Amino acid sequence: MDTLENYRQIIQRVLSYYAQIPYSYGDIAGKTLFDREADRYLLLTIGWQANKRVHGCLIHLDIIDGKVWLQRDDTDYQVAKELEEEGIPKNRIVLGFQMPDVRAYTEYAVA
Repeated sequence: MDTLENYRQIIQRVLSYYAQIPYSYGDIAGKTLFDREADRYLLLTIGWQANKRVHGCLIHLDIIDGKVWLQRDDTDYQVAKELEEEGIPKNRIVLGFQMPDVRAYTEYAVA
């Protein structure tokens, strides 16, 4: 299997796992959105908490130039670490939510 297809499968597996974690409050569910053509992958929260609508992006990943860009991680989990444990090397993971000049001080790729 080629590297790009392997990254896609890892991302989908990780996000699908997180989508199955139940919420302890409200009528809220995790939903995945996989755009394999554009290599854009999201985990969304959708539902209701009391009379308030809940809709937002928890995790956003893109594959850009052969690297996995973690654009958003609004979880208590370490998504980058999980991707690494699943087989994506640190030098292929970019913490896109970090300012470019800060990325050099992380364990992961700068860009």
